[in-house]
Amino acid sequence: MPGTISIRPAEAGDSELIVTLIRALAIYEKLEHEVQIRTEDVDRQLFSDRPAAEALIAEHDDTAVGFALFFRNFSTWRGRPGLYLEDLFVDPEHRGLGIGKALLIELARIARTRKYARMEWSVLDWNSPSIAFYESLGAVPMSGWTTFRLTDEGLTRLADQKSLADA
Repeated sequence: MPGTISIRPAEAGDSELIVTLIRALAIYEKLEHEVQIRTEDVDRQLFSDRPAAEALIAEHDDTAVGFALFFRNFSTWRGRPGLYLEDLFVDPEHRGLGIGKALLIELARIARTRKYARMEWSVLDWNSPSIAFYESLGAVPMSGWTTFRLTDEGLTRLADQKSLADA
């Protein structure tokens, strides 16, 4: 399936497309039941005066077939920002064309241009094709680290607790 591959920054008119691609990713990861994002959320969080994240859109022959959603984090040890890749997805029918690699190359260029210290992301343990792909690019798994997450009830429960600072 040869053709033209392009990577471009997402624009305000892409919100519905981004939600569609997020849902496709969730289906692939068998987590569609967890998706709550709406077009209005994308508008507010990616295209407001103070965006929380950015996105790239991958196109094959002018048809959107993938995306990368990322945001700035910070390395206290390096004393500089970094780029955190929240999600990267390429439609399964378009895999093997170099689109995922093109997205990662563009993200690396963004990180380098902005003088970020590093790029980081997570991958599901069962996703061995992606793990092998990332390792082939020189990425190193962070063994010895476990990701923790607070959401919904756990986040509320912790926020409602009294602390010594509340005195």
